[in-house]
Amino acid sequence: MRGSGLRREIGPVGAAVLAFNGIVGAAIFALPGTLHEKFGAFSPWLFPLIGAAALLIVLPLARLAALHKETGGPVAYAAPFGRFVAFETGWLYCLARWSAMAANANVFAIYAATLWAPAGGKAGRAAAILLLVAALTAINMIGLRRALRMLDAVTVIKALPLLALAIWGLLAAGAIPAPGPLPSLSAMDATVLLVLYAFVGFENALVPAGETENPRRNIPRALIATVIGMALVYFLIQLAYVSVMPAGPAPTAPLAAFAQVLVGPAGAALIAVVALASVTGNIGSTMTSTPRVTYALAQQGSLPAWFGRVSPRWATPANSVLFMGLVVAALALSGSFIWLAVLSTLARLAAYVVSIAALPKTEKAGPATIVLMVAGIGICLWAASQSSWQAWAALGGAFVAGALLYAGSSSAGTVSSIQPPPSTRSPS
Repeated sequence: MRGSGLRREIGPVGAAVLAFNGIVGAAIFALPGTLHEKFGAFSPWLFPLIGAAALLIVLPLARLAALHKETGGPVAYAAPFGRFVAFETGWLYCLARWSAMAANANVFAIYAATLWAPAGGKAGRAAAILLLVAALTAINMIGLRRALRMLDAVTVIKALPLLALAIWGLLAAGAIPAPGPLPSLSAMDATVLLVLYAFVGFENALVPAGETENPRRNIPRALIATVIGMALVYFLIQLAYVSVMPAGPAPTAPLAAFAQVLVGPAGAALIAVVALASVTGNIGSTMTSTPRVTYALAQQGSLPAWFGRVSPRWATPANSVLFMGLVVAALALSGSFIWLAVLSTLARLAAYVVSIAALPKTEKAGPATIVLMVAGIGICLWAASQSSWQAWAALGGAFVAGALLYAGSSSAGTVSSIQPPPSTRSPS
């Protein structure tokens, strides 16, 4: 890949912050009630169990990260399969992230309405969404370091209150309930997927490898440590919830109800603030990461060079950041992200599968690596098999649209003769 002009400003903490904010969005504010209702005292133990399954996806991707130092994440990993596969992988991944960000921007407006009533109306909702997206776009355009500082602050705002509530709840409960019997697999299927999806988003740390200090060491460590750490955090929150809250139907806003029991009326307001910070961090992390995918596609010659231009003043792929901000704002305001949302998770799983499958093309894979590959792809395929036919149809339509876009770019002379990054296959 050509000289980028990007600066390596992401350290080990920054990589972990990107992964953490990619994982923690709105899900944790809804899951505790649903899991408690369905699985009772066993529900906290789902997080370490499913976290271990998530690690089976993370470990081969961490190995890939240890073999690459260029920006692009899935686009760079899929390059050995050819430029078309790399393009489709990046295209589907971008669609998944754009739609997820548009959905989360609407979630931000919903939580904002609990603190600022006008955000519940049409004009207020639009104002909240535009303000959020515009601010995050501007921050990411004018410097990676500024974006990381913002994420550092948001991480503290959302992580510390959640941990404090969990510890407070455990102390207030006095006794921790026994986990109870393991539920049957048939009873766990749909809910296990919800728990698994609460761990995805870690790939936000993979994409900006070209701006990460010592990416071959820092990114794998950040991925593994963050997923393990999040399994523990989720476990503590769910354990505290189960220890304090009565059995029965899940509240509409379970963590707000939990905080109100512990703190009183101020608890709901506290959770609203934490939720706003959580969604902001999730969108902000994706805004930092995903524009590097369109940047990488332009560097490979699969998108117009405009997407690959780096600001000489700010050393960011400012055009790609601006483009993503405009797309997300348009989707969030129009509601047209909803049809894309059904393919969001499936497209992300497809990117995982293609990336992991490329591992033997990147290095000479030994037996342990092969086992990890098979396990990681197996988990992804199992999760994908639970998707609706509408999601598969949307994925097929998006694939065809991507193929037409690629063909149009190629016929217009956009695709260049730039070769994929050289293989780092270990010598035999």
